[in-house]
Amino acid sequence: MTPHLDPAATAWLLAATALVLLMTPGLAIFYGGMVRSSGVLNMLMMSFISIPLVAVAWLLFGYSLAFGDDAGGGIIGDLGHFGLAGIDPNTLHVVDNKSGAAVPELLFVTFQLTFAILTVALISGAIADRAKFSAWMIFVPAWALIVYAPIAHWVWTPDGWLTKLGALDYAGGLVVEIASGASALAMALVLGPRVGFKTDAMRPHNLPFVLLGAGLLWFGWFGFNAGSALAANGIAAAVFLNTLVAGCLGMLGWLVVEARRDGKPTTFGAASGAVAGLVAITPSCGEVNTIGAVIVGLVAGVVCSFAVSWKFKGNYDDSLDVVGVHFVGGIVGTLLIGFLASAVMTGGPKGLFYGGGLGQLGKQIVGVLTVAAFAFGVTFLLGKVLDKLIGFRITKEDEIGGIDFALHAETAYAEGVHGHAPSRIAKPHGH
Repeated sequence: MTPHLDPAATAWLLAATALVLLMTPGLAIFYGGMVRSSGVLNMLMMSFISIPLVAVAWLLFGYSLAFGDDAGGGIIGDLGHFGLAGIDPNTLHVVDNKSGAAVPELLFVTFQLTFAILTVALISGAIADRAKFSAWMIFVPAWALIVYAPIAHWVWTPDGWLTKLGALDYAGGLVVEIASGASALAMALVLGPRVGFKTDAMRPHNLPFVLLGAGLLWFGWFGFNAGSALAANGIAAAVFLNTLVAGCLGMLGWLVVEARRDGKPTTFGAASGAVAGLVAITPSCGEVNTIGAVIVGLVAGVVCSFAVSWKFKGNYDDSLDVVGVHFVGGIVGTLLIGFLASAVMTGGPKGLFYGGGLGQLGKQIVGVLTVAAFAFGVTFLLGKVLDKLIGFRITKEDEIGGIDFALHAETAYAEGVHGHAPSRIAKPHGH
């Protein structure tokens, strides 16, 4: 079938790309509200700086490594599209092999870029309040090229080895959530715990920020998941609904656990539960029906509400619970595909669920284990190398005094928050 431009798919993907890009500023607000007042600006900057750094790396090397022709073994793409060589406004990316429907490849490049940006930004939550900004600026493009791009090639290209194995990941459970979550654990171990971990309260300084950030993430997630259909059709609509439903059930599941365990439901729990449900539905949104999305969201909300406390037993300081929500939630959603995959969504045997049986579950387990091990191992090595060469952690004095002033010569609040004034006030800019 001769490829032809699909205007409807192109229009939807343009909108979806903008939605996914908004998720990174949304993440910045979400994370910014979760840290103490002395670190909010640094937290915002760690997300925002990921946008230009990943963009440059993606356009030069990343897209070709991830989505270029396979260089052998389904491991990595070649450099045939270095600097987007061979791609112009008339180049098409086929989204339906049967009909030949296609979108501009430049749009597909941009859509996938927004995924890469968000994924690396997620890692910053695990090392909040203690990472050198200069080291982070080197880490971001390096991680996008040596961790994210290979995993994207494995899972999302026809020649990728996990694609050929039959592992399913509709919108990023393996590529985004598990990769970032395992990498977050590695970086938390490389940098070590914050000063005061397990002894100081370290409460979120701005819960309205947290809820606003969660809302922006949820809004953008519709582009993240439904945009991955790469078409304006019934599957995109089903994925859209699944995304809404899973976020709702994740919130309810988390709040029920919180109310029974702690006595009261919290706004922080509501935001965290919604994100947990959205994380878990990401790999399965195109594989399960609406009832399946209910189960995925509910299970994720409950499991992740317990998982965030594992860091205290495991003695790793995952500052903003990237491991407990994104890593664990990604695993939940990826594995539940093996139990809940729907015939209506996947074109499999008739019935409410068919799951794929133990065979499909086994493929999902292989995907989880290999992606987690690769992301953790390479990230740990990258972090150690950067720490050895330039140092990845700020000094104890700067951490106690406040990372915002130490690294950015600014403070977010001139009078402090909740009665805690900043220890040093930045001088005003200009004369």
